[in-house]
Formats: sequence, structure tokens, C-alpha cells
Amino acid sequence: MLKEIRPALVVLVLLTAICGLAYPLAMTGIAGVLFPEQAAGSLIVKDGAVIGSALIGQEFKDDKYFHGRPSATSAADPADPTKTVSSPYNAANSSGSNLGPTSKALNDRVKEDVDKLKAENPSAAVPVDLVTASGSGLDPEISPEAALFQVPRVARARGLSEDGVRKLVNAQTKGRFAGLLGEPRVNVLALNLALDATTRK
Repeated sequence: MLKEIRPALVVLVLLTAICGLAYPLAMTGIAGVLFPEQAAGSLIVKDGAVIGSALIGQEFKDDKYFHGRPSATSAADPADPTKTVSSPYNAANSSGSNLGPTSKALNDRVKEDVDKLKAENPSAAVPVDLVTASGSGLDPEISPEAALFQVPRVARARGLSEDGVRKLVNAQTKGRFAGLLGEPRVNVLALNLALDATTRK
């Protein structure tokens, strides 16, 4: 019986070593050499400190900054671990809200957000991605329309011309990959950093 089991055990150990150790380590090493920034998490460094990642959104509340999509991620309630509290862009708990189109809580939240955004810019239609969360809750990007919608508020808060802020949004807009895949997008953190750099000049 050992004669029949032994080849199976040898193959199991060999494939575990190759597929479970050697291959992942080799791919990690190659990625670190060919794509060091991406392999390290696409971290963004400012003044020697890591301030975020190009892959994970952040919550910006100040009027002088562009805001990202709503995030439905949560975290354990410090007062009661059996409950959760809202924790936007919580990378440790990536998730959507799981609320459907008939949910009163979702509809109330969206209506409140739309009313707030309409008050901010009454002459423009509210882009859908400014009132809907992504499936992961971590989306770092918004549509160019969502960024342009926020231009009047940001320009007002910073005392800048709307035209200048609009040009900055257009400069930060990334097109489709290879002109075919995905949609045009704006990374909110990168846009806010560019805005800060422009304001300091």
C-alpha cells in the first residue's frame, strides 16, 4: 500500500513547493524588479511621508478639496464589537452597502446627497458616481463629469478662477487604456495634490 501512496505524497509535496512557494516568490520578485511602485502598493509619498495609495480612495470633507464617491465600508464599533460603524474607505473591510433599489435607507441617503450637491452647484446635473458607492467601497477615482461638477465649490473655497481649476481637472483626467478599455477617470488624491501644489505656487 505504501508503494501506491508514496508517489502521490511525493507529487503533493513537489507541487506544493513549486506552486505554493517557488512560483509566488518568483512572481513577487519579478514584479518588484519590473514594477516596483505597483508591487509596493502604489503608495503616494509627500514630504517623506506616505499619505495614501493611488489604488485606495480617501475621504475628503473640506470644501477646498475634490470629494470622491461615497463609501459604504464599515468597521467594528469600538464601544460594542458586535456592531459596526461607518468607516469610509476602510481597506480592511472592502464591501458595498448591499442595499437594493427598494431600500428606504439607500433612497433617503441618495436624496440627501443629491439635495446637498444641487445646493452646491444648482446649474448642473448631479453625476451618478457622486451619490452611489462602488462595489468595493474603495474606489479612488471619479468620472471627469463628477470632478467638473465640483469645480465651482473648490474654486470658491480656494479663491481661484473656475477656468483654472477646470484646466487642472482636464490635465489630471486619464483616458481609456489603449484607447479602448475602461472609462475616462480622475484620481481624487492625485487631483487634490496637484491642486495643493498649484495653490502653493
